Order: sequence, then C-alpha cells, then structure tokens
Amino acid sequence: MNAKANIAPAWLAAGAGLWFVVAPGVHAQPNGVQHANNFTSTEYYGPTNQQQIKSILSGAEALPQPGGLLIIKQLKLEIFNPDGRLEWVVNAPECVYDTFKGVASSPGHLEVRSGDGKFRTEGDGFLWRQSEQKLNISNNVCTVIENGATITIKP
Repeated sequence: MNAKANIAPAWLAAGAGLWFVVAPGVHAQPNGVQHANNFTSTEYYGPTNQQQIKSILSGAEALPQPGGLLIIKQLKLEIFNPDGRLEWVVNAPECVYDTFKGVASSPGHLEVRSGDGKFRTEGDGFLWRQSEQKLNISNNVCTVIENGATITIKP
C-alpha cells in the first residue's frame, strides 16, 4: 500500500495560496452561443504536434454573460503532455471564465489531481490566470502526495 501524507507544500507562500502550472493557452472562443449543454472545447499543440490534444475544457453547462464571461457548471479541465499522457485533471462545480482575459475564478471548491492520481490538492476559492499558467487556491488547501509521485513544479 502506498503511503499518504497531508502536507503543506514548500512552494506555498504564506497567505498567497498554491501556485503551479495548470494549462497554458486554453481559451474559450466567444461565438455568440446563448447557452450550451455538455460542451467541450479542445486545444491542440502547435505545428510540431498539431494532431496531439493539449487540453480539453468541458462542462455540463456554459452560460454566456455580458463582457465575454461564461459561467461554467461542472467544470472539467484535462491537460495532456505532448506524448498524449494525461498530466492534470481539474474539477470545480462552477466558475466564471473571462474569455477575453483568460481568467477563471470561483469562491467555490476546486479539486486537482495528477494524471497518475498520486498527487491531489483541493481547496476553496481559486483564480486561474491562463497567460501566467498559474492557479491560485486561496482557502482550506489540502494536498496529498502518495509515495512514488513525480511532479514537475515551475516557480
């Protein structure tokens, strides 16, 4: 059986939350859709791996709001390595996504796990800045790292 530990990550700045790479370049495209059920948006890698999926953003509902905002219910974001392996899965009951700024936020709960399931973190309240490729989880952060997990964290 793998050992589990609840730890406070060393890269958790006091009062600043948890920062790590989540997904570069996932932008929802504003297209005039008034409401979408069971929507999916897929992003591919650039020219050298253009057939390879980079990320899949999905939700049970997407409700467009003024100013390029989307309320996404049952958010699921899957991020893949260029070789096709699942790297990260992010889940949240609801968030507001700014399609122009590439920023998602919510005061609600968020769960993140590595593709192999050996690294999991969750908390309440988050801000995802796509251009910076960072996710901030602001409250009640709990992290579990199983024995044998390999994680790449960028400062």
